[in-house]
Amino acid sequence: MTGVLCGRKILERLKSKIYRAVVRPVAMYGAECWPATKEVETRSTEQSSGLSVMETKMLCWTAGVTRMDSIGNDVIRQTFGVAPRADKMREARLRWYGHVLRGEQDSARKIGLNFEGIRKRPRGRPKQRWADTLHIPPRSSA
Repeated sequence: MTGVLCGRKILERLKSKIYRAVVRPVAMYGAECWPATKEVETRSTEQSSGLSVMETKMLCWTAGVTRMDSIGNDVIRQTFGVAPRADKMREARLRWYGHVLRGEQDSARKIGLNFEGIRKRPRGRPKQRWADTLHIPPRSSA
């Protein structure tokens, strides 16, 4: 895959299509169920480098851009026609939410959506629940 994405003889348009069709779906697998915290949107749960960082680095490798070129991440994303990772995660969550709402009333996913735990929530700021993340307006890039 590296030979294709980093190859100088391959058109950027083709590289962009390969990235959007192969790499991004693998990295975003299961994103509809992840909570929408800043940590999850910028970092991976197991690795020190985040998903957004991984995406930016891969796009830079693909474009042949180094830090010395001082080209912004937004410019590189526009070159390849790739939307920010946070926007794609939000789309995936909303797509899953619609899928859950269309399901049968007694299905496990519908019951789980409306489930309220028996225990009280711990003291302090409440942890963000998945259902709470659906109503957060998208962050503006300005």
